[in-house]
Amino acid sequence: MREFTETAMRPARTGNISIENRERITVTGVADVDSFNENEIMVRTDDGRLTVFGQGLHIARLDLEQGQLTVDGLIGGVEYTDVLEKQPTQGLFSKLFR
Repeated sequence: MREFTETAMRPARTGNISIENRERITVTGVADVDSFNENEIMVRTDDGRLTVFGQGLHIARLDLEQGQLTVDGLIGGVEYTDVLEKQPTQGLFSKLFR
């Protein structure tokens, strides 16, 4: 009998980034938030690591089941890193919501 890991059971999600007037960013395909403060939010997505830079950033909405994140504040930049971990580590919100 085949065993399924949590990652294997999770349906494939489409990763999209939408920025509205440099004041709100919505990201889909989010697996977890690794760290955040008012100037930088580091997110683990299904496609790699994503870092949002700006000022006055705060997480307006986070739904890890749906893989959606919305951040409000002045968006200064976005950087994707294609590095995917072989063994996923638990991020900040996974540890808080066990």
